[in-house]
Amino acid sequence: MSEISEIPTVHLKNAWRSNHPWIFQKLVEKPAQKPKPGSIVDVVGVDGEWIGRGFYNGHSRIAVRILETDRDVAVDAAWFARKIGDAVRLRRDVLQLDAVSDAWRVVHSEGDGLSGVVVDRYADLLVVQFFSAGMFRHREWIYAALQQHFPGCRFYSFAEENVQKQESFDYKPVSSSGTEPPAPSIITEHGVKFRADPAGAHKTGFFADQRDNRQWLSHHVAGKRVLDLCCNTGGFGIYAKVRGAEEVVGVDIDEDVISIAKGNAKLNDVRLKFVQADIFTWLRDAANAGDQYDVVILDPAKMTRDREQVMTALKKYLDMNRLALGVVKPGGLFATFSCTGLVSEQEFLDMLRRAAFYANRTIQIIKLAGAGADHRFMAHVQ
Repeated sequence: MSEISEIPTVHLKNAWRSNHPWIFQKLVEKPAQKPKPGSIVDVVGVDGEWIGRGFYNGHSRIAVRILETDRDVAVDAAWFARKIGDAVRLRRDVLQLDAVSDAWRVVHSEGDGLSGVVVDRYADLLVVQFFSAGMFRHREWIYAALQQHFPGCRFYSFAEENVQKQESFDYKPVSSSGTEPPAPSIITEHGVKFRADPAGAHKTGFFADQRDNRQWLSHHVAGKRVLDLCCNTGGFGIYAKVRGAEEVVGVDIDEDVISIAKGNAKLNDVRLKFVQADIFTWLRDAANAGDQYDVVILDPAKMTRDREQVMTALKKYLDMNRLALGVVKPGGLFATFSCTGLVSEQEFLDMLRRAAFYANRTIQIIKLAGAGADHRFMAHVQ
């Protein structure tokens, strides 16, 4: 049994019947002596029963993030070392990701029992993104635990402005060298190389969650014409060209990511055509010209984080999927994605059915897929 030092206690106003790690502010009594945002506290129910131990933040809508439900276990540096060790072993020993890539998600917040932090690996560079004041407050424990598994690694850490405001802390992006942005990493994924630059145009460095989908799709493109819409830094398109596609066109509205995509093509010694354009206008022009492709990929950015905007997001998905279907050759392959977590799989499939109807196309679904297994989630925290 670990020895637990004296820590503050917060009490709940109402009965707590959930095993979800988040407890919202309206359920928590404001303590007489307010702990600093991100402090570790014990949580006690209305009946006096001990519930758990975790981070408290009286300024946040999420007042408590439960980390530990065993009263005899301290949440300290050793606790973080164990949890991060478990996360790394899953990726290395079970998923064996080192055999296919040196870029993968090391920690996936609630999915690894570490609510409020995400860690991505890009070769020797570890990118730490804070979503809670608690993880930010105890960041040195996180760095120390990560260094045990990635000796000699570089760090780049940040928190989005909206998170800092919601969680009441201030933090400018920091790298191992201080305030200077870290040098980009060159990562390898299934033999394909990419430049990951978390401090540059693409703040997350590289979308490792699509690794398995890029690999699967790349085995269906040999000799084909491929269109990569919302191509970002060129992931799907470059895979396709490396795997023998006859022609690949990548379209994105962001000039900076197009520049990175061109550099990624050079890294792999392949030639693609990249176009900076709004996909809606580009697709209308392509359809009017009768241009069609054997394989079309549509992988847009997140549409919303607001539940009130889900219907608007689905409308945008409908419009872009309808237009994209218009340039798929009869019998061609269409790979379409959503990274908007608030849009369910069933809602997305229903949108796709309607998009096909309005495009006067018939679609046959042959594969449903999601993020790579390193982006795991708990059944009770979806």
